[in-house]
Amino acid sequence: MLVIPAIDLKDGQCVRLRSGKKEDVTIYSSEPWKIAQKWQAAGAQILHVIDLDGAFSGKPINLAALQKIRQAVEIPIQFGGGIRSYSDIQKMLDLGIDRLILGTAVVSSPEWIQQIVQNFGDKIIIAIDARNGKIATEGWVQLSDESPITFARKLSEQGIRRVIYTDISRDGMLVGPNFDMTKEIAIQSNLKIIAAGGISSLADLEKLKQLEKFGIEGAIVGRALYEGQIDLAQAIKCVSLTSYRGCIKS
Repeated sequence: MLVIPAIDLKDGQCVRLRSGKKEDVTIYSSEPWKIAQKWQAAGAQILHVIDLDGAFSGKPINLAALQKIRQAVEIPIQFGGGIRSYSDIQKMLDLGIDRLILGTAVVSSPEWIQQIVQNFGDKIIIAIDARNGKIATEGWVQLSDESPITFARKLSEQGIRRVIYTDISRDGMLVGPNFDMTKEIAIQSNLKIIAAGGISSLADLEKLKQLEKFGIEGAIVGRALYEGQIDLAQAIKCVSLTSYRGCIKS
């Protein structure tokens, strides 16, 4: 299981939101590319970069910051936030982005899924963002009537192989992820799952690692890294061990 550090971009800065609320923002750095280098040096195998302005506006905004990050590190980058068209996807690939995260576009236009699978394959990750058991879109503002499990099953049937599941109410709150729903989505859909939202400790990562056999392949960590509650190098080391003994204080 991979431990994946998150870099959220807003107004060109590295920030974190609480529960996806754009008015509840904490700024951590005005130089996101330096943060990217820090996570690479700590052993990250991939970066999770989100354009928050893009997610809210419907088109990628923080491209200058993204380009600097791409130039600053050698490890792969998965990027999302406002990607709603073929041209958006191609633009990101041309910038050297390795995997693209789509959310609103596939919820609002499900017929698009098969086409992007055929053209881009494993470069595409679908974001399953949910609040109160319902799929959220448009920067987590609009709620649909569909449940995460139903949506995940549809994605699997249409050829998607990897998703990121986020319980929005937990995101940035350091309260632990939604373990039960994460596991259930994996079991019901047979998708590869990257867990996100609320991961706050090595203990949380240990619980997710125990779900690896169900298809949990990664964990995105954000605020806990920036607040010093998780040391990335230590977390990566611990997750790589067969046993967590010695990693977590009793």
